[in-house]
Amino acid sequence: MSPFHFDSLIWHWPIAIYLFLAGVSAGAICFAVLLKHFKLGRDAYKSGFVQAACLIAPLAVFAGLGILVIDLTKPFDFWKILLFYNPTSVMSVGVAVLMVYQVALFAWLACVFKEPALSWCSGRWPVVEKLFNAIAKHEATITGFLVMLALSLGAYTGFLLSALTTYPMLNNPVLPLLFLVSGLSSGAAGTLLGGVLLKGNPDGKEVHFIHNIEIPMILVEIVLIFTFFAGLILTGGQSQVAAFTAIGEGFWGWIFWAGIVVVGLSMPLAFNLFMKASSKRKFSYVAITASCSLIGVLLLRNFILYTGQMTVA
Repeated sequence: MSPFHFDSLIWHWPIAIYLFLAGVSAGAICFAVLLKHFKLGRDAYKSGFVQAACLIAPLAVFAGLGILVIDLTKPFDFWKILLFYNPTSVMSVGVAVLMVYQVALFAWLACVFKEPALSWCSGRWPVVEKLFNAIAKHEATITGFLVMLALSLGAYTGFLLSALTTYPMLNNPVLPLLFLVSGLSSGAAGTLLGGVLLKGNPDGKEVHFIHNIEIPMILVEIVLIFTFFAGLILTGGQSQVAAFTAIGEGFWGWIFWAGIVVVGLSMPLAFNLFMKASSKRKFSYVAITASCSLIGVLLLRNFILYTGQMTVA
């Protein structure tokens, strides 16, 4: 049986990419908010790491939606999901969250980049100046709303797969939490990688701050993956079959143990602990660690999507 083509397959890799990009976006903007609130304040827009997160967040969502639309059997019918909203459809709920999230995201970006934007608009676009000032008055409300939507988006990527109730591995209560935490992890990695590529200081306070959060987050992710599979194995029946089919021998077994456990979790954890113990973080350490985390989360999305559809209840 091919690891990518089998009889019970409903969703394939474009959905995994969509779920990955949605998680990256949600995670990146959460870390941008944290950096602004706890470390950088009004000067947040000057940081290469905040700039990276603020580029990644909207671009990842646009790319994810683009992939989702293209993957539809009739891509030009996508507008129907927006117009004929179905509150009982997980896909409709997710698209609605994405739409509102984007509005909140751009409103928050206007607050963060208000100073350089007003400097550029001064005397040229008085209407735009008024708009920026009006939005900035509600920054606290916008920030709280945005974080709530970002966390909802991160968890939704797991709820979307949980809706496939005929598959015991996907119909799992741990999945939304696992995808939320791994999405935050990928957002942190994207922010770090983008930040150092934008000439941010690899030993700066932003990197130290993110790494201090990233270490416990990786540990939580490991616990969630263990809980996810332990629950399936202890349930017995087809759930147990699904678990052993996924993490046993073969292509997907290698992806899990070598790709997700070693490259995606163990190596970033080891590098983070090494950098925490060493006196100075370097570009190569930060870039390699972030790249490993991103690869691990992307593999996790594909692994769960494909192996989850291999065993039917």
